[in-house]
Amino acid sequence: MKFTLSWLKDHLETDATVDQVVDAMTMAGLEVEHVEDPAAKLGAFTVAKVIEAVQHPNADRLRVCQVDTKDGRKEIVCGAPNARAGLTTIYAPIGAYVPGSGVTLEARPVRGVVSNGMLCSGRELEVDTDADGIVELSDSLPVGASAAEAFGLEAVIDFEVTPNRPDWLGVAGIARDLAAAGLGKLKDLSVKPVAGAFPEPIEIKVDGEACPMFAGRLIKGLKNGPSPAWLQQRLLSVGLRPINALVDVTNYLSYDRARPLHVYDAKTLTGGVIEARLGRDGEQVEALDGKTYPAGPEICVIADGSGAIGLGGVMGGESTKVTEATTEVFVECAWFDPIRTAQTGRTLSLVSDAQYRFARGVDPGFVVPGLELATRLILDICGGEASELRVAGAPPAPRAAIAFDRTYVKKLAGLDVDRTRIDHILETLGFGLKGDEVQPPSWRRDVEGKADLVEEVARIVGYPSLPSEALPEVARPAGGMLTGRQTRMRNARRLLAARGFDEALTWSFIRTEWARLFGGGDPALVLTNPIASDLDCMRPSILPNLIEAAARNARRGFADVALFEVGPLYRGDEPGDQVTAVSALIAPHPPKSWLKGDPDPLFALKADLLALLDELGAPVLQTVQGQASPWWHPGRSARLQLGPKNLVAEFGELHPRVLKALDAEGPMLAFELVLEAIPEPKRKAVKTKPALSLSPLMPLTRDFAFVVDRATPSGDLVRPIAGVDKQLIEDVRVFDVYQGAGVPEGQKSLALTVTLQPREKTLTDSEIEALSAKIVAVAEKVVGAKLRS
Repeated sequence: MKFTLSWLKDHLETDATVDQVVDAMTMAGLEVEHVEDPAAKLGAFTVAKVIEAVQHPNADRLRVCQVDTKDGRKEIVCGAPNARAGLTTIYAPIGAYVPGSGVTLEARPVRGVVSNGMLCSGRELEVDTDADGIVELSDSLPVGASAAEAFGLEAVIDFEVTPNRPDWLGVAGIARDLAAAGLGKLKDLSVKPVAGAFPEPIEIKVDGEACPMFAGRLIKGLKNGPSPAWLQQRLLSVGLRPINALVDVTNYLSYDRARPLHVYDAKTLTGGVIEARLGRDGEQVEALDGKTYPAGPEICVIADGSGAIGLGGVMGGESTKVTEATTEVFVECAWFDPIRTAQTGRTLSLVSDAQYRFARGVDPGFVVPGLELATRLILDICGGEASELRVAGAPPAPRAAIAFDRTYVKKLAGLDVDRTRIDHILETLGFGLKGDEVQPPSWRRDVEGKADLVEEVARIVGYPSLPSEALPEVARPAGGMLTGRQTRMRNARRLLAARGFDEALTWSFIRTEWARLFGGGDPALVLTNPIASDLDCMRPSILPNLIEAAARNARRGFADVALFEVGPLYRGDEPGDQVTAVSALIAPHPPKSWLKGDPDPLFALKADLLALLDELGAPVLQTVQGQASPWWHPGRSARLQLGPKNLVAEFGELHPRVLKALDAEGPMLAFELVLEAIPEPKRKAVKTKPALSLSPLMPLTRDFAFVVDRATPSGDLVRPIAGVDKQLIEDVRVFDVYQGAGVPEGQKSLALTVTLQPREKTLTDSEIEALSAKIVAVAEKVVGAKLRS
C-alpha cells in the first residue's frame, strides 16, 4: 500500500514530516517497507528557460539552444520538435545520471557542436512515459527550481498491510490509526448523501450468497474525459495510470477509502436489470484485461439481461466498460463475500486491486456512503444528474459488543494506562463505548474479544512502554543441554561422515506405493493435503528416500555413492509411533580396474554398522539371518537384535524387486538402525582410571578350525571365544570358510585366528595349551563346534 504525505493530510490535521509519519506508523504496528523520495532521484535536475533556438548548422533535425540555467547560460544541442525560444523546461548538467535512459551525461560534440547539458523529456525523467518532446512547464517557475518541485512530486510511503487489517488499504484508515497514536487530529470522514433527481430505472438483484449487499444508481447527462490534475497526480504518485475521469474516481476511492467500486456504461446494459449471482456452467466473461475467463457455479458474476458481464469483486467486463464517449453511467458499490472472492482469484489466477481488497474484507458499513461519495465526485468532475439510490440485500451482522474491564490492560499487558486514555484510544480508532461494553466498528471484523482490545491499546500506547523483566535464571543441567537421543544423533552423523558417507536431507513423506513396499501405507498415515501428489504418505523407512537419491545421482553420472540420513520414521499415527532412525546406503559401482579380488562391500557396510553401534554405546547384539524384512535380499541380509523381540537394526543387500519398483539400478546395500531400540547406558560414578599403556610383551596367535552346522553364523562362534579370557584374548578373526571334501555334508569349516596379548609375563606352553582347551570346550558347548583334525 502506497500513499503520500499530502494525501494523508486530506484526512489528518498534522504538521508531521515524512520521517515522523514513518516512525509513528512503525510504533503503531504498520510495517513500513520503503520510502521513495523522487527529490533524491531528480536532485541534479532543475528548471531552465530556452532563450534562443536556432537550426543546427550540420543537422536538419537538431537545434542549438541558448539556455538560462542555475549554472548560467549554456549552449545545448536538442533534437526535440518542441524546442523553441521562451520554453520553460528541465535542464540536466554534465555529470547527471538520466534515470529514463540509464546514461551519465558527458560534454561531447554533436555533429560538430558541443552540448553542455541536456533538455529532458518526461520519459527520460520517468515522470510521463507518454510524453512527446521535452518537458513544457509553466513560465511562472523560476530558473533553478528543483524538478521535483516543478512536477509536484513528493515522497511516497510504501508499507506492508497485514491480512487482518483491510482498513489500512485506504489512506483514511491509516490517518485514523495515526490520529489515535497522537500524530494529529482526524478530520471528519462522514459522507453527505446526494439527493436523487429521478427514480433509479435499473432493477438490482442479489442471491445473498455470492453478494450479500449491492447498491447502485444511474448518473446521466455527464461528460467523461481526462480527470483533473489533482486526481491524476494522486494516482500517479502510487503508481496508477490515469485512464479517464470515471475510472479514475473508482481507483481513487479504492486507495483513499479502501472502497472498490465499478462503473458501467449504462447504455450497454440490457434487460433493465443488473444482478449479482453465481455463475453457470459454460458461462464466460471477457474481462477488462482482454482475457476471457470461465464463470462456473463457484464464481460470483455480475449479469444483465444478456448474461454474465463481469466477475463480481474481481474485474469488470469489456462489453460494458466506460469510454470518453460515455454519457450515462451505472455506479456499483457492493459487498462481496471475502472467501469466495479469494477463491475466485486463485481459481482464475487473477488478482486485481478490487480482488485484493474484497478478499481481505471491505468495510460492509461503507457500501451506501461509498456510493454517495463516488456520486459526489463524479457530479463535481463530470457533471450530470443522479438517480435515487437503490439497495438490494443487507450487510452481514455486526460483531457483538465486548464486555471490557479496563483493568484487563494491566493484567494482560502490564501497562498502567488510565481509563480516560484507554477510552480515548478506542474511540479514536472507531470503537463504540457504552459503559463497560465496547462495540467494534464495521471495518474491524478482526476484533473478537477483550484480548484484541488490549492489543489495540498496547500498540497505540507503544510497545516500548511494555515493562521488561529478566527471566529467572535456570541452572544448567549437569549432563549438558542435549538429551541422550540428541547426543546419539549428533555422534551418528559425525561417525558416518568420518567413514566417507554424505548426509542427505529428504522429505518425511513418500508416495503411498513406496510406503507399502517398506511395510507402511497405513490409511491413517496418508496426508489429507500433501504438498505434491507423489508425497502423500508419512514414511515408514528412510531407505526409499535414499534409494531415490542414489538413483538420481546415478542417472546424472555419479553411480558410486554412499549416503546416510538421521531422521524420523512413522509406524502409526500415535505419539509413540514416531521413532528416530539412522539409515545408510551404498551403491558400490567403483571405477573399472585391472585389480581383481575386491572385498565384498557387504562386509564393509557391516563394519560401518558395528562401528556405529559401538559409538552409540550399544551392548553386544545377536545376529539373526533369514528373518529380515521383505525389502531385503533373503540370502544377503541379517538383523541385529537385543533379545528375541527388540529389533535394533537390519542390514544387507536390498531386494532387486524393490529397487526395480523404485526405478533404481542395483546392487544397493544399506542398513537402518532405530536409536530408541538401543538402551541408554547406565550412569556410573566417575572413577579415575589408570592411563592405558602398551604391553612390552609380544602378542602371539593361535589358529583354530572348527566344523559347525552350515547355518551357524560366524558371529555365534566368535563372541563366546572372545569371552573365554577377556584379559588375554585381544582379537578373534575369521580368516577362512570352507565347504567341500573332508567336511561332512551340511556342515562347514570356520578357521579363526585368536590373538593373545600377555600383560605381566610371557605365557608358558602349558598356559597356552590350557587356554586353547578352554576355547575348544566353549565352542563345542555354545554351537556344537568340533575341532577339525
